[in-house]
Amino acid sequence: MAVNKLENMLKESLKKAILKASLAEDFEADKITIEIPKDTAHGDYSTNIAMQLTRLLHKNPREIANALIENFDLEEAHVERIEIAGPGFINFFMKQDVLTSIIDEVINEGKNYGFTDTGQGIKYNIEFVSANPTGDLHLGHAKGAAVGDAVVRILRKAGYDVTAEYYINDAGKQITNLALSLYSRYLDLFGIQRDMPDDGYFGADVKDIAVKVKEDYGDRFVAIKEDEAIAFFRKLGTEHELQKIKDILKEFRVHFDYWFSETSLYSENMIEPVIDLLKEKGYLYEKEGALWFRTTDFKDDKDRVLIKKDGTYTYFTPDIAYHKNKFDRGYDYLVDLFGADHHGYINRMKAAMQALGYNENQLNIDIMQLVQMVENGEVVKMSKRTGNAVTIKDLIEEIGVDATRYFFVSKAANTPFEFDLGLAKSQSNENPVYYAQYAHARMCSVEKNAKEKGFEISTHYELLGNMKEIELLKHINEFRNEVDDAARLRAPHKIANYIQRLAQLFHAFYNDCYVLDEANKELSEQRLALVEASRITLANALELLGVSAPEKM
Repeated sequence: MAVNKLENMLKESLKKAILKASLAEDFEADKITIEIPKDTAHGDYSTNIAMQLTRLLHKNPREIANALIENFDLEEAHVERIEIAGPGFINFFMKQDVLTSIIDEVINEGKNYGFTDTGQGIKYNIEFVSANPTGDLHLGHAKGAAVGDAVVRILRKAGYDVTAEYYINDAGKQITNLALSLYSRYLDLFGIQRDMPDDGYFGADVKDIAVKVKEDYGDRFVAIKEDEAIAFFRKLGTEHELQKIKDILKEFRVHFDYWFSETSLYSENMIEPVIDLLKEKGYLYEKEGALWFRTTDFKDDKDRVLIKKDGTYTYFTPDIAYHKNKFDRGYDYLVDLFGADHHGYINRMKAAMQALGYNENQLNIDIMQLVQMVENGEVVKMSKRTGNAVTIKDLIEEIGVDATRYFFVSKAANTPFEFDLGLAKSQSNENPVYYAQYAHARMCSVEKNAKEKGFEISTHYELLGNMKEIELLKHINEFRNEVDDAARLRAPHKIANYIQRLAQLFHAFYNDCYVLDEANKELSEQRLALVEASRITLANALELLGVSAPEKM
């Protein structure tokens, strides 16, 4: 169901007309589509319900449209007039007072404008980023952070109970290699040669940590047993790298409610009970010395190994236990935001959850496509600062948090994305984040000037009727619907699209309508109210993407 009052009002009135005209014994208002026509000559709102009913009634759609109009209560729906267009579209021209009532709604609700209760407190766990704590977060992680955090913000705005979660991969080979690398660099400081692991970490960061250990502990780890030393460096290295991740994510305005350690799956014995449960359910079998999971029973393309010949787990096994743990914590739905290299992961993990008794729709795995960084038409692969891969820190230093976040969410996450650094740095209308923020700054400037000149925001709006004003009002009214849709589809780019259109409509209104006219103070104060409603809506929309709304630029 639409969540803005004007569309709901039209839907309910149309439903009553359907029943009154005896076109159906019952009809759900939610099945009725209401849209804003691209051409304002076709009314404020339009519906194709007559064509929809044609399939049900086998009648001419214009005949159905006429029957609906004859039984439609104009007064109840606050409609000035109705027209039939084309094959049977019904166009509604709203009364001016119901359109301008949107201003009061926005101003009264303020920062809460756009909130809906669609989610009804349904519990979601959103896992995103979850990079190994072994180095800096790169482009793919930056996209995941921006998209994931925006999804969390939008779902909360739509009334869902959301936990943002980070899965710390602190039990795998990468962490062992980090520990061994640190140990080798530490020993090297005492002239003791120890080979670096094949997949070791050779960056300056590892050397710096080793130097700090020497400063703090001296030669304590030279003489002790190797396994004890490695255990120390494992813990130290993980904590150091994880803190770096937490710090840069905080700077990037990304908050996690829960940090889950992979190690806890082992220390708290969460894996074996899951294997036992799958055995009890009859989904496991032995073959060639390994333990297999019959995931093909649940549409996977092949069965998967859980325990290898050597008795060790595959990566898949602890992941099953982890997802079960999330459900055990009381979540209704799980969402994993993964990179393009995880596409094959979807079917096997959905199979595992179904085997454990969950509905396949309770686990959603959203795949984010690759990002390519370009500047001046050239692909940028390396950091100017370090000579390594481009990181979140590079982007923040180069173009700021706002531009970075906005650009990453401006396109659908499941499509390949070309990040244009030059465009992101430009102060022009072609730069979408600059265009949107400039609109907000302009709104603030108008309100500041108005205050200095003694204008006050009006509480009545009978003089508003310019087409640019009406178009802007209708778009403001669509905000709840956009939040609802973006939450349902986990699609923050829909909010970015909404923001661009809002900025466009505001600039058009500002250029066409003289807002602060001392010779026409009453109209100016009513227009000032529309500016304030626009400002609130734009600020709230930008907040959903984690982007600031500057008062001046």
